[in-house]
Parts: sequence; structure tokens; C-alpha cells
Amino acid sequence: MLEEHRLESGMSVWVSRPDTDEPRPAVMWLHERYGIVQHPKDMAERLAEVGYVGVSPDLFHRYDGDHDAVARGEARVEIRDHEVIDDFDEVIRFLRSQDYVRGDSIGIIGVCQTGRQPILYAAHRNDVAAVVALYGGVDNANWQPTPEQPVPMSELIAATECPVLGQFGEADHIISIESLQAWRDAFERANKSYRIRVYPGAPHGWFNDTMPGRYRPEQTAAAWKDMLAFFEEAFGAGWDTSRVTWDFASDISVDYDYSKNVRLE
Repeated sequence: MLEEHRLESGMSVWVSRPDTDEPRPAVMWLHERYGIVQHPKDMAERLAEVGYVGVSPDLFHRYDGDHDAVARGEARVEIRDHEVIDDFDEVIRFLRSQDYVRGDSIGIIGVCQTGRQPILYAAHRNDVAAVVALYGGVDNANWQPTPEQPVPMSELIAATECPVLGQFGEADHIISIESLQAWRDAFERANKSYRIRVYPGAPHGWFNDTMPGRYRPEQTAAAWKDMLAFFEEAFGAGWDTSRVTWDFASDISVDYDYSKNVRLE
């Protein structure tokens, strides 16, 4: 069952617990540019169904504009790095205060606009065991410092200690294979472990089953399986942190042409 908790800052966090009395790892599923709509709540519940405490925080809680316009994609909320760190600090304090959470096993999944945020947090804190970037955090805006994002992605990667999984689509109109190669190269230059998967024919947003034009069931099933295997390794004894592993698997056409990728609804 999904429950809403209001934290001291005013941020709402939706939590779904697995059907067990044992403390379990917690995984945050971050919302896309649309804010807390149905999909991130659904994913919190789906995480609970496979045995994790599913968590979805509202990273737009400071925004005093039209949230309905944000949900429709007609307005955009910019996220400041220092505010994200504050928010995750608060969420993790909350989770660790709950007896149903295994406090040393917390993961974060960032999606689209929030794809940067798990790596950002892992670069500044040692409070997470694993992070995932789902078709986000790789586009050009992440590589140059801005007032909202003062540390470029290359420096964040170099400071990250926990395992990182990146999941992307061949047909993404925002993230090119060239960008993914640059992302991969940043991990290798920093001698950091990574696992990257590129799924064939998948457009931007392919995991979101509330957007029929983008949703791809076959690729989503494959990515979900890969994601769960990654967390099982990271939360257990399967990921050897004494080794650096580079794992890039890409399935694309011999005629791949990023310029032909288009936005779908």
C-alpha cells in the first residue's frame, strides 16, 4: 500500500512497503520532468512487490507555480544541485529512522530530468549503495557547469564510489550513442566501475507505461530484469568493490543515425 509522508521541509514522500516484517533495502524512484504523477507512484509500488521499500520523493516541492502545467509538460522546473542533496539527506534520514528499512542498503533511480541526481548524490555522500540513471544525466547540459549545476558530470563521476548502472534507448532523441560513449569514457578515465545498457529501438521515455507513444513493453521488461539483478548484486555480496569493472553493452542498427530519432508522446 502506498502511503504519503510529509517531511519537515514540507516535501512529500510516497512509500510502499513489501509484505514482510524484516528490514528491507530501500530504492528511491525519482520522477521525470512531470513531477509526481502516477508513474513514479506506480514504480514505488512495483519495487515493493519485488521486496524493496519503494520510495518516490517530490523534488519539486519548492515550486510555487502551476504543478498541473508541469504534469502536462507545459512548464519546466529547474532543479538545483544543492537542493537535491538537501532533499536526499532528509529522505535518507527519514528512511533510516524506520525499522522496516535496511539503512545500509539504499539505492536511487533517476529518470530523464532526474537522471543526474543519483550520481550527484553519490559523489557527495557515502549513504547510497547503488545508483541508476535511466535515460538521463548524459545529455550536453550535464557536462558544463551552470549556476544550478556547478559541478560537471565528469567530476561527479570521478567522485562516485558506489556501483552505477545506466540504461538508455537506441531511438532516444535527447541522448545520442556518441553522448553515451563520452559518459562511458568518463568512467574509464576516472577508473570507476560502470554497467551501461543500450536497448534496441527504445525511444526516450520507453519505461513509462502511462505514455503509450513511448512505452516499449519488451525493452522495459529487459531493463527491469537488468535493474533488479544490479540491485541484488549491489545490496548483497555480488558486487566486488575491490575490482573495477567496465561493462558496456549496446544493441543498435548498423545504420544508426541519431538525427532521425524523434520525440514521441
